[in-house]
Amino acid sequence: MADPSSYRPRPGEIPDSPGVYRFRDEHRRVIYVGKAKSLRQRLANYFQDLAGLHPRTRTMVTTAASVEWTVVSTEVEALQLEYSWIKEYDPRFNVKYRDDKSYPYLAVTMNEEYPRVQVMRGHKKKGVRYFGPYGHAWAIRDTVDLLLRVFPVRTCSAGVFKNAARTGRPCLLGYIGKCSAPCVGRVSEEEHRELAEEFSDFMAGRTGTYIRRLEKQMTDAAEEMEYERAARLRDDIEALKKAMEKSAVVLADATDADLIAVAEDELEAAVQIFHVRGGRVRGQRGWVTDKVEDVTTAALVEHALQQLYGEERGDSVPKEVLVPALPDPVEPVQEWLTDRRGANVSLRIPQRGDKKSLMETVARNAQQSLILHKTKRASDLTTRSRALEEISEALDLDSAPLRIECYDISHLQGDDVVASMVVFEDGLSRKSEYRRFQIKGFEGQDDVRSMHEVITRRFRRYLAEKEKTGEWTDGDELRDLKDDEGRPKRFAYPPQLVVVDGGQPQVAAAKKALDELGIDDIAVCGLAKRLEEVWLPDDEDPVVLPRTSEGLYLLQRVRDEAHRFAITYQRAKRAKRFRASPLDDVPGLGETRKQALIKHFGSVKKLRSATIDQICEVPGIGRKTAETIAVALAQAAPAAPAVNTATGEIMEDMEDGTPGTTAGAPGEPVPAGAPDERRGQET
Repeated sequence: MADPSSYRPRPGEIPDSPGVYRFRDEHRRVIYVGKAKSLRQRLANYFQDLAGLHPRTRTMVTTAASVEWTVVSTEVEALQLEYSWIKEYDPRFNVKYRDDKSYPYLAVTMNEEYPRVQVMRGHKKKGVRYFGPYGHAWAIRDTVDLLLRVFPVRTCSAGVFKNAARTGRPCLLGYIGKCSAPCVGRVSEEEHRELAEEFSDFMAGRTGTYIRRLEKQMTDAAEEMEYERAARLRDDIEALKKAMEKSAVVLADATDADLIAVAEDELEAAVQIFHVRGGRVRGQRGWVTDKVEDVTTAALVEHALQQLYGEERGDSVPKEVLVPALPDPVEPVQEWLTDRRGANVSLRIPQRGDKKSLMETVARNAQQSLILHKTKRASDLTTRSRALEEISEALDLDSAPLRIECYDISHLQGDDVVASMVVFEDGLSRKSEYRRFQIKGFEGQDDVRSMHEVITRRFRRYLAEKEKTGEWTDGDELRDLKDDEGRPKRFAYPPQLVVVDGGQPQVAAAKKALDELGIDDIAVCGLAKRLEEVWLPDDEDPVVLPRTSEGLYLLQRVRDEAHRFAITYQRAKRAKRFRASPLDDVPGLGETRKQALIKHFGSVKKLRSATIDQICEVPGIGRKTAETIAVALAQAAPAAPAVNTATGEIMEDMEDGTPGTTAGAPGEPVPAGAPDERRGQET
C-alpha cells in the first residue's frame, strides 16, 4: 500500500487550467482517469488527510504510485479525452457500466446493391439504417414478418441470393409473396431500393402515409369489384396496424428522445435507457456498475452519456436527451452531444406532462433492475469469496489468489501446437487479458516442454516490464512492451496463482521455468482431468478437494476456459493451414488477383497446366507476374488426389482450387485432407 505523500506533486507543479489526469499503480497500470475544470483544485482533493477521504477514494490513492496530467484548452476537449482514455486503459477505479445484454437491432443495409433487412448486433456499420435496440431478437423477427406483406424487401443472405440468381429460382419467401425476388429480376434495383426506403420510413415512425395510401387502394379496388385484391390490401393494413401496436405511442408530436434514469445505493448503480423514436418506444437497455469511486447522480449520468453516445454519430444521437440530473457543468456535455449529432441536442430534466410520466416509468425499471442485480450478486459474491478462500487454504497460500492465470497446451497429433493463457480476477474471467501462444522452440508433441516454453516466455516479458533494464530480453522486445508513453501493452501484471492443465509433469515444468527466472512469489498448481486432483510442485501426493468444494469448481471453470480458448485457436490454425493454396507463396500476388486467376481457370490444377501467355490473359496479370506464378506452381508439389473413402472414387479439384470432398461417413462429406477426429484427439 503506497503513501500518497510519496508521489504528491510539489506546490506549483499542477496548472490551474482544464485537463485530464491519470493515476497509475506500481506496475504503471492506469487505475483511474478523471477530468477537471481546474487540475490544481481537483488533484488537491486527493492528497488531503486519508481519514477525510471516501473509502473507495482512499483505496484508489493508496493503490496508486504516481499521478500525471494533460492540459487541454476547453472542458469539451477534457470530456472527449477522458472518454478516450477510459476506453483505452479500462481503469479499475472508474465507473464502468456493464451492459446486461448484447442488444439486437433491426438493420436495413442501404449500403448494398439490393438492401437487406436483418437482425444485427455489435458495432454499427456505415450506410446501414438501424432501428431499436430491441429486447429480444424474436421481437424483431415478428415485426419484420408482419411488414414483409406490405414491404417485401430481401431478407436472405448473400449466399442464398447468389444461388437464386444463378439457378433462376427464388427462395420460399419469393413464392409466397414476402419477398419481391430481385434475385430473379421480378423487380429492378431501383424498385427494390424504393421498397427498402419505404420500409425504413415506416420503421422511423412515418406510418400514417402508408396506412392512408393502402386504405385508399382498398376502397378503389372494392369499387372496381376487385374483391380479392381489396381483401389482400385489408390484410396488409391489419398487419401494419398490428406491427404499430407492438410499440404504442408514448409521446406526442413524433418525438425523438432518449430517457435515462438512475437507481443507486452506496455500492452500486443501475441505469435504464428508453429509446423513443417517432413518439414510440423502440428499444430499452440497462447497465449496472459498481461505484468504486464517490460519485453523485449527476456524475453517473455524465458517465452514462459518455458510454451511450461515445461511438455514435448523426441520427443515432437524438434531438432530446432527458435525464434525472444534469452534469455539472452541463454546457460542455451538451456541446459534446451537439458535435456528435451535427445538430442541436437538448439535454434537460423533464418537469411536467407525458415526458415526466415516462421518466417515472424508466426510473421504476432502473430500481427493479438494481434490486434484481443485487439479489443475484449477493449470492455470487459470497460464492466467489468462499471459493477463493478454499483455494487459499488448500494450497497454503498467504492470501486469496485474486488473479489466477491458467495455461493449456493444444495440438492434433503433434501438429499446430499452441497454448492459451486465461485470466480470472476476483473469480470472474477477464477476457481482455487472455493471450495465445505458438510453440516455437521445437517441433512435435511434448506437452511438458511446451508448458516450460510458454511459462518462460510469459514471465520473461513480465520481468522485462518490472525491471525495465532489458536484462531478460533484447532491446527490441523490451521496446515492443511499451508505447511512446511507457504504457505496458501486455504481460505486465503478475498473478498470485498459476494453474496448468495437467498433472505432476506439467506442474514441475511450470515451476522449473519460474525458478530459472528467479521468481519465487507466485504459487503454481495443476489440475489433472482424470480424477480432478490438484498437484503441487515437489509433492508426491495430490491435494484432493471435496467434490462439493466451491474452490474445486472455480479451478475447474478456469481450466475448462483455458482448454476452450486453446482448442479454438488450434482449430483456427488448422483450418487456415488446410485452406492454404500454392498461390499464397507467390510474392506480390494479392487476394483480388488470386481470385481472378481461380475464376478465369476454374482451379489451381488447370492454372498449373496453363502457359505463360494464357496466364497473361487474366486482367491485372503482367508477363513478369505470370512467369513468377508459373515458377511457383511448378515448384509446389501438387496435392495428392482426394479419394471418396466410401466408393474409392478419385475426386477432382473444386473450382476454388481446394481438393474435392471425401466421405467421412456415408452421406456425410468432410473436406479432403481434413483430419479424421477418430484418428486422434485434440489436447
